[in-house]
Amino acid sequence: MKQDIFGQMNTLTQPASVDAWNGVLLGFMAHSAVTPQHLGKVLELEPDFALAHAVKGMFMVLLGRREMLPVATEALATANAAMKKQPVSARERLYVDALGLWLAGYPTKATQKFEEVLRDHPQDSLAMKLSHATRFVLGDAEGMRRSIERVMPAYAPDHPGRGYLLGCHSFALEETGAYEKAEIAGRQALWMVSDDAWGLHAVAHVHEMTGNAQLGLDWLAGREDAWAHCNNFRYHVWWHKALMHLDLGHVDHVMELYDQNIRQDKTDDYRDISNATSLLSRLELEGVNVGNRWEELADLSATRTEDGCLIFADLHYLLALTGDNRPDATARMLSRIHKDAKQANDDTTQRMADPGLAAALGLEAFGDGQYGTAFDHLSTARGSMQLAGGSHAQRDVFERITIDSGLRAGRLDAVERILDDRRAKRAGGEDNYALARRTLIAAARDSGDAQSVPAE
Repeated sequence: MKQDIFGQMNTLTQPASVDAWNGVLLGFMAHSAVTPQHLGKVLELEPDFALAHAVKGMFMVLLGRREMLPVATEALATANAAMKKQPVSARERLYVDALGLWLAGYPTKATQKFEEVLRDHPQDSLAMKLSHATRFVLGDAEGMRRSIERVMPAYAPDHPGRGYLLGCHSFALEETGAYEKAEIAGRQALWMVSDDAWGLHAVAHVHEMTGNAQLGLDWLAGREDAWAHCNNFRYHVWWHKALMHLDLGHVDHVMELYDQNIRQDKTDDYRDISNATSLLSRLELEGVNVGNRWEELADLSATRTEDGCLIFADLHYLLALTGDNRPDATARMLSRIHKDAKQANDDTTQRMADPGLAAALGLEAFGDGQYGTAFDHLSTARGSMQLAGGSHAQRDVFERITIDSGLRAGRLDAVERILDDRRAKRAGGEDNYALARRTLIAAARDSGDAQSVPAE
């Protein structure tokens, strides 16, 4: 047994594999692009290290891609076989159990296994981050915050994971509406570990949610090193910067960031497609012609209609398919979501049923110009959209489409209630998007015609 950088004992046998394992741990905390290489080295040196196989499987399921599930299933089988060859600790076995539960369709139960680890080993930053990441996918903001705050007393100031813990706490605070505390925690996180892209991005979320785009740009300026080392998460930080420029009306900056940073690499990771589709949707809602940029996203999304790993991913694929007017692929996606929703027998399919089905029908109707129908469906989905996962800022694209469909359908009172609710969730702050919609509502009322709101 060897001790890792977070003070946990692992069934490792040689110093070189401990060094590589520490690289995995720190890389995962920092969303580092080199993490897979470290994991590959660990498995090369210690092929019977069950925990590493379990972590490989978790990394695969977190990708949210159907074709990665067999790889994760194989990792689970290898981990189970490894545990028969050599005894492992109860802590390590819990990780293997968590992977099995996720693959069985129950990521909520997987988080309970991570919490079991943390009850006995609160300083295990790997379990802390995996619980955080899984709850993020599930849209469990309150759970994220509870999980972090339970273990915080165990982290001494010199614990190597403390900065990353603070970054996770910052994000959990922001997602639960504690914006001032979130900004303080995020700044502390980055002060402690300069590569904590998650903490840096949590502070960007604070500025997004409180309608302070310029402060957000000021925060990101000069801190590029905090996310330059990242895997595809770096595209997401650039996306945040683009949102801030969009709110300030800097459309040329937005287009430049889209072409040179957000979609320079034409990847098909659902998170990258989410960044791109939600940004193009926001631009079009502001009346901006985005040219042929939908086409490559729709080509990629058309190949994912049968995926069904995450409703969050499916809804963003739908944005691309409706954005590029692909009715056949849109119909295939809706048919599959319908089918999954009928099963509704695990965490994933339950989310396909609610909020997935109503949201998907709303996006299809919006793309077809049926704004009243779109508003009805999207309003139905709105109350449970948190369950789709992701962040408030990411889901806001669906909120905006709901608002704009309502405006175009002349549902002024209902839209105003949504705008008021949106403002309340943002600590009373409003971005320029919301202010512009309030102006439209006032103009329509002054004209005495609720149906006179123009489509932008």
